[in-house]
Amino acid sequence: MRKLVIITTEMSKLLTTDVISTVEFNQTGEFLATGDKGGRVVIFQREPQGEYNVYSTFQSHEPEFDYLKSLEIEERINKIRWLPLHNPAHFLLATNDKTIKLWKVSERDKRAEGYNLRDEEGRLKDLSTVTTLQVPVLRPMDLLVEASPRRVFANAHAYHINSISVNSDCETYLSADDLRINLWNLNITDRSFNIVDLKPENMEDLSEVITVAEFHPHHCHLLAFSSSTGTTRLCDMRASALCDQHAKLFEEAVDPSHRSFFSEIVSSVSDVKFSHSGRYLLTRDYLAVKVWDLNMENKPVETYQVHDYLRTKLCSLYESDCIFDKFECAWNGTDSVIMTGAYNNYFRMFDRASLRDVTLEASREVCKRRAVLQPRRVCVGKKQKETDVSVDSLDFRKKILHTAWHPKENIIAIAASNNLYIFQDRLTPNGHHNTPEIQSAPPKWQTQPNPPTY
Repeated sequence: MRKLVIITTEMSKLLTTDVISTVEFNQTGEFLATGDKGGRVVIFQREPQGEYNVYSTFQSHEPEFDYLKSLEIEERINKIRWLPLHNPAHFLLATNDKTIKLWKVSERDKRAEGYNLRDEEGRLKDLSTVTTLQVPVLRPMDLLVEASPRRVFANAHAYHINSISVNSDCETYLSADDLRINLWNLNITDRSFNIVDLKPENMEDLSEVITVAEFHPHHCHLLAFSSSTGTTRLCDMRASALCDQHAKLFEEAVDPSHRSFFSEIVSSVSDVKFSHSGRYLLTRDYLAVKVWDLNMENKPVETYQVHDYLRTKLCSLYESDCIFDKFECAWNGTDSVIMTGAYNNYFRMFDRASLRDVTLEASREVCKRRAVLQPRRVCVGKKQKETDVSVDSLDFRKKILHTAWHPKENIIAIAASNNLYIFQDRLTPNGHHNTPEIQSAPPKWQTQPNPPTY
């Protein structure tokens, strides 16, 4: 199992609205975007020495009020998705519960001066004072990073948006809520096409809701979506304009004798990720992550238990609503390792080749100068080692819900409530794995007396 070290200090914030709600690397891994419950997007850029430092911060969404339904619309950023890079500017989609926005993030290091009809502050001149004409020139200026909204996609979802996914054709993307999936063109904001509709004529007949949807990374006609019943459907848009009839259904049969009151709740799929190769599907339910081969629907080819020790605590987790937590999962760049979050600020990594796994912790206690990132172990019964953690002492308020893996390197981003941790696999000069240790924080983080905020 690869060993990890922190390459940048944690990003600590103080307010409830600052809790990180999504994390996403761009296609090259040079940029990392985070969204929070306050509607803000923070973009980090990787420096030549390997550190990720703040590149741009902007307010993406504001709280709104739906007067027709008398409902407040939170500003929380549910998902961020980067568009493929085609020019020096960067584009990303960010969504809250109802509205999707396309943002352009660009750099400007020159400004125009010497206008004929405007002064240096941009005000119109008195035309009677203009006696000569001059050619405006570009003057160097300090680098300015600008974030500007280019498109606003609204009024297409009656329920809360839980997913957005950019298509491989780079022209369209999908957005999904509890009952419908819509297909958008990136250049058209006033209409979308409904491609999946699970809403029954009588809402009393409702048996499942959509939890997550994603496009295939290579085939623009394929998409997958999962539901609260634990099933994942693969749809082919070539077959029909409305994809209510799936092409494949991925579902694992459950022994009826093992069913309980919590069976359907814990089987609800909270995240779906296609592998980079496009051959496999990774799904996360409450207790496990599963790898599915697109050519085999009846059972997963691999199943990894994330925190099976919680089976005896499902009743208390149900009473505290923790059983409804939605954990994300991620592939590494070569599809050989899987990562997902757990409780007590733990996150789990599974090596598909060696079948080894490791539990690591992302917390303030770990983020000390030159500290070693030690594996953790949760035990159900008597502790075998002093470092073991009893399942009864787990803090269920501390949870790793949002994770992201660099598309090309062994760098991962972990969001733990108000904190962002970035870890990297270090190699010694001879090519062997080094002892995982924490890199010292960049000076600009160290000099601040209080935790850095947006």
